[in-house]
Amino acid sequence: MMTRRLIQLLFGLSLYGASMGLMVRAGLGLDPWDVFHQGLAGHVGLSIGMLVNIVGAVVLLLWIPLRQKPGLGTIANVLVIGTAMDLTLLVLPELSGLAVRGVGLALAVVVNGIAGAMYIGAGLGPGPRDGLMTGLHRRTGWSIRGVRTGIELSVLAIGWLLGGTVGVGTVLYAFAIGPLVQAFLPLFTVRDRRPQETIAVNP
Repeated sequence: MMTRRLIQLLFGLSLYGASMGLMVRAGLGLDPWDVFHQGLAGHVGLSIGMLVNIVGAVVLLLWIPLRQKPGLGTIANVLVIGTAMDLTLLVLPELSGLAVRGVGLALAVVVNGIAGAMYIGAGLGPGPRDGLMTGLHRRTGWSIRGVRTGIELSVLAIGWLLGGTVGVGTVLYAFAIGPLVQAFLPLFTVRDRRPQETIAVNP
């Protein structure tokens, strides 16, 4: 069963990164963290995928004072998602035409929801950004919704100021990703494990 969990984890993380790359190519707006990653990439001379990995590693360091413990999936998250995103951007050209871009955006969001359900369902540890949210929730007593909203609005605002793409895709992602992950999670949840929190939808 562990083999299945590992395969599902790595495939889910790779698919997650690919969907993020497709969302960039659609050019209609990114999720809050990727707005931040894209905006930062325009100023530091690194690829957006590399920054996804680097920011993930920095966020992971913030787990230390929160007494969060990473799992295998957490470490894989830091290494795989940004790499898969960069590879996707390397082979996928810019999408042209509003209709094609719209289809690309919709496909990216749906695939992202499936991929998120896959790596969460593997039960090998949350992503760094999700662990930050749950850690702050446990340490402060603030609601998960409040913590998540505060973090995502902050990174969205900073990313927008740095030049990241905010648009209809940002709004679509915000409203659709939770229900999508919730819908697909039962299909991918591995049952021979201790219950895991399944609030995560960020890498």
